[in-house]
Amino acid sequence: MARRTLCDSRAIVTGASSGIGWAIALELARRGVRSIVTARRADRLDELVSQIAALGGEVHAVAGDITDAQLRQRVLDTAAERFGGLDILINNAGVGAIGPFARANEQRLRRIMEVNFFAPAEMMRTALPMLREGRRPIVVNVSSVLGHRAVPKNSEYCASKFALHGLSDAVRAELAREGVDLLVVSPSTTASEFFDNVLERKGQLAWCKLGRASSASVARATVRAIRAGRHEIILSPGGKLLVWLDRLCPPLVNRLVARFG
Repeated sequence: MARRTLCDSRAIVTGASSGIGWAIALELARRGVRSIVTARRADRLDELVSQIAALGGEVHAVAGDITDAQLRQRVLDTAAERFGGLDILINNAGVGAIGPFARANEQRLRRIMEVNFFAPAEMMRTALPMLREGRRPIVVNVSSVLGHRAVPKNSEYCASKFALHGLSDAVRAELAREGVDLLVVSPSTTASEFFDNVLERKGQLAWCKLGRASSASVARATVRAIRAGRHEIILSPGGKLLVWLDRLCPPLVNRLVARFG
């Protein structure tokens, strides 16, 4: 799609209490976007609201667990009440765990899939009637480079991001004729609180502290992609290299991740 103007657009940002979601909400405010932000930590949302208010922006917080259908509906109802509609839905909330699949349990898998896949899928489905009535509407699903290439000790997280990526590609095609755009954002490792808040830590990831991008840089790239009408962005040179190597020579990447992952 062609470039869109963001000023006075209406957005929802999930997982906004820290990291990428926090930075995206601030970046949108700088562009004149009015937002509803949601996450579980009400105190952090209040701090974000204060920062955006200091920028002269308009934002409203709805605290709760994004896996709760009632919370998702409350977020959408707030957008309708405060803004009269919705133009941008950013599904950013996510969670992970570190450790071998064989040492995990069903609860770990189900929680990650609920947060990273089922919640954004149902948020998108529930928001579509509002988005169809929006101005140049777009859904932004924050995935990961690990939604292109899976690595050891992150099995459930990788599975959830592969699922989100596949769903996004299918839904983008379904919505193309309705004028609803869909962007998939695939960051690499990002400097945020993500690794401090994993569900479990049974082992270490040698690569997780290498070349971390800032949340602000991910947010700026995401907002640029929204404006430009992009369908997908992979944000780091290392991430792009991994994705292309995996496409060109999967056996090589299989050996590398088995040895160094």
